[in-house]
Amino acid sequence: MNLLGNVLWLIFGGFFSSLSWLISGLLWCITIIGIPYGRQCLKFASMSFAPFGKDIEYGGGIISTFANIIWIIFFGIPMALENFIFGCAWSITIVGIPFGIQFFKIARLSLIPFGSKIIKS
Repeated sequence: MNLLGNVLWLIFGGFFSSLSWLISGLLWCITIIGIPYGRQCLKFASMSFAPFGKDIEYGGGIISTFANIIWIIFFGIPMALENFIFGCAWSITIVGIPFGIQFFKIARLSLIPFGSKIIKS
């Protein structure tokens, strides 16, 4: 089921979400200061390409909170809005609800990526 869900995910909008993570990761990696942000983005781009069968565990400390605040200012809000809009659009139909849930999961991750870990569910 996870393989089928991930293939359909890429076809029906997940590619754009993944591309957003990839582009923001590459933009952050241009500067030396942004490399930790870029690495985090690239890690979550791989998760965003295939989100079915994966879950996110949130945690972190004061350094993660500071990094998340900087992230939200520059990239977090637009990426969260993009994924939230896709999630709302997919949740209109019963068949699209699993895709909407994945978009909402990635929208939350878009706001607080630091201190988060990908775990297999």
